Amino acid sequence: MVKRRQPSSRWFAERGWKPFSFQKAVWQAVADGESGLLHAATGAGKTYAVWFAALDRFAGQCASLPTSAGRGKPAMAPLTVLWITPMRALATDTARALQAPLDDLGIAWSIGLRTGDTGSAERARQARRLPSALVTTPESLTLLLTQANAREAFAGLRMLVVDEWHELLGNKRGVQLQLALARLRSWQPSLMVWALSATLGNLEHARQVLMPAGRLVQGHDAKDLRIDTLLPAAIERFPWAGHLGLRMLGQVVEQLEGSATTLVFTNTRSQAETWYQALLQARPDWAGLLALHHGSLSREVRDWVELALKKGQLKAVVCTSSLDLGVDFLPVERVLQVGSAKGVARLMQRAGRSGHAPGRPSRATLVPTHSLELLEAAAARRAVAQGKVEARQAPERPLDVLVQHLVSMALGDGFDAQDMLAEVRSAWSYRDLSETQWAWALAFIRHGGLSLTAYPDFRRAEPDAEGRWRVPDARLARRHRMSIGTLVSDASLTVKFWARGGSGSLGSVEEGFIARLRPGDHFLFAGRTLELVEVRDMTVYVRRASDRKAAIPRWNGGRMPLSGELAEAMLAELDAADQGMYQGPEMRLLRPLLEVQKAWSALPGKNVLLAETLKSREGWHLFLYPFAGRSVHLGLASLLAWRLARDTPLSFSIAVNDYGLELLCASAIDYAGALTPALFDSQDLLPEVLASLNAGELARRRFREIARIAGLVFTGYPGAPKSTRQLQASSGLYFDVFRQHDPDNLLLTQARQEVLSQELDVQRLRQTLQRLQPLPLQLRSIRRATPFAFPLMVERFRESLSSEKLADRIRRMVSDLEQAAGAGAQEPAPLTTLMVEDDTREPGRARKARRSKDGRPRPARQRS
Repeated sequence: MVKRRQPSSRWFAERGWKPFSFQKAVWQAVADGESGLLHAATGAGKTYAVWFAALDRFAGQCASLPTSAGRGKPAMAPLTVLWITPMRALATDTARALQAPLDDLGIAWSIGLRTGDTGSAERARQARRLPSALVTTPESLTLLLTQANAREAFAGLRMLVVDEWHELLGNKRGVQLQLALARLRSWQPSLMVWALSATLGNLEHARQVLMPAGRLVQGHDAKDLRIDTLLPAAIERFPWAGHLGLRMLGQVVEQLEGSATTLVFTNTRSQAETWYQALLQARPDWAGLLALHHGSLSREVRDWVELALKKGQLKAVVCTSSLDLGVDFLPVERVLQVGSAKGVARLMQRAGRSGHAPGRPSRATLVPTHSLELLEAAAARRAVAQGKVEARQAPERPLDVLVQHLVSMALGDGFDAQDMLAEVRSAWSYRDLSETQWAWALAFIRHGGLSLTAYPDFRRAEPDAEGRWRVPDARLARRHRMSIGTLVSDASLTVKFWARGGSGSLGSVEEGFIARLRPGDHFLFAGRTLELVEVRDMTVYVRRASDRKAAIPRWNGGRMPLSGELAEAMLAELDAADQGMYQGPEMRLLRPLLEVQKAWSALPGKNVLLAETLKSREGWHLFLYPFAGRSVHLGLASLLAWRLARDTPLSFSIAVNDYGLELLCASAIDYAGALTPALFDSQDLLPEVLASLNAGELARRRFREIARIAGLVFTGYPGAPKSTRQLQASSGLYFDVFRQHDPDNLLLTQARQEVLSQELDVQRLRQTLQRLQPLPLQLRSIRRATPFAFPLMVERFRESLSSEKLADRIRRMVSDLEQAAGAGAQEPAPLTTLMVEDDTREPGRARKARRSKDGRPRPARQRS
């Protein structure tokens, strides 16, 4: 008897390919019935490693299936594999990749898509019979589980694959997936689970979150990853963040000319709009060959760009994180990263968009937007070479996600409370869920807790006569299905042309930006300069405009603090420079700046805390350089100001960036005597952080997201969404009611915890204090702003000066500083580039700490 060859060996042999060792390891593990985590470089072949493992294990079982009635074709296998992706675009691309081997090998499996874009006809077909392999998202999977026949529909499921697991692990979408997986495991205890990732620093934790036991497979076949830097002709010795690197435009154009297809990544949508316009103005002949891609553009525009990329029809695409993930664009030869990627994993992920195939090199070129980003570039190359990738930690017990899940599971066949408790505790994030928390969650979905019992809209689920929890109201069931998910953003307005018969939607902008414009104002969007005509029914009507001086929309979510791994690599580069070793082209070009810093003060380092003091007409300045990132520096600056003013009432202005912080006091203060180890004590940190910041207002803002996920706030029906103001008012009302009448409400507790863990990053703040406290203090009294202090001063000026006045002041300051620094000065940047604002800045970062009634400093409310 001739042994039948496995699909994997047949398909690879037909192409003359040899599988990598990690692919064969996955095939064997699945053959043995094991789960696992596959960690390999982007474009190395992870998808086919797991897909062919599934085909080898399960496709042979379809050979003897009966033919479809009257068609003479074998019936398709039932649902066997669930493939989870974090993005809709990635789902479409994955389905296409999975289909190719089925067609080539004649395997009787069907591939289906289930995302928010899936049409009603396809949904109806899937309601009758799910495909053999379904590619879907965490939200759509939860929706499928709400169907009354869900258990029967998933009866044949044998494997679940989570693609790009690093994108889900550390957020609430990953928790939602954990809960859905717990339900599937309760139905199919032998279900195999495989996770795929290319950029994880804590592999064992990532594996444990998805599976109690499993194999870790590492792709040791190294991917050729090339990271280099586009060096400017000269550098500014007194840099500042804000001009977006547009002086590098000519060099960027030269780089694009030398490649067939390039992705130009920016960190924000505002940057993408600016760079797209700049490239088009520099090369008008590239019209039609340049494209723009970010999350606020319409789906039709994004789909067109992605298809044109696949066909190799575009010269370059200016994009954001909307193209970060594993969509396969084979024609892309290289990647340009405008500005620092702020993290090692993000840089590696974006670099992997080029040469996205086994054996092809991936190349990313960093385009610095100011001089100190040369230091970040050198550090990034060091960290990539050493494999130092950021870790991601799964959230602990988010109760808003839990109560949403409970209502979702009550929609279908319902659930038994004790069985559901065991099921929920099998999810890693809820492994320590207490009986008290469980009782609160059940009470919350039954009547809204202590303060909302009288309102019928909060009776979302309750036990029936048999003790099984169900949703008793069809209207509430419909509302809940429309609200499933954990992705929360500000309300957006659709942008359309005003003329009748014009094209459809151009995309969406956030309501807060449009609220600041008046009819007739111009703004830049979708690569066009547009004039606002009117705002009506959540729609922004516009016409084309020719004026190039236009506002640029500011979307939320653009804050990207420096990662700890990248910061550590930067300090290592500075330590080497302090010893006279300028390694690599970036550090050699940066040498004049670092020599001025060293001559006027000293270089920050890993084993020393540099503090600079300066007396100016503004007052007494303190500059510190912990290199811990923006969010940590904000908490640290507020904490230090609070501690410095405990004995003597003082007011401070605060400014922070990724490298350090500035405290400015109008009154005389002895910083030298105050900078003792006790100032950096990490004991009793929590109450002092809460005292030094407006934590109540921060918790109120965080509660908006929690209220939406938990189902307290309904965002509206399709075509009639509620405005941001309505949602804010509703969530604020619940916040006040709970605080006054139900202070022990666990959603309030969660809001406070999320402020501390996410917005203020208290854990990293504690670690920073513990690192700084034993370090020897290198105190330098300076006569003028050093190259590291200057950008901190600019951050503070932003809050009080218009763009024009800020540019004028920076020009004068740079001229004076360069004159004092002597030979080697570079001409300041043109005024037109100085006036472009950097959207990665945290709004309201430079703040004043005010005195409260008891004389202690109280920070000013942060601008939103």
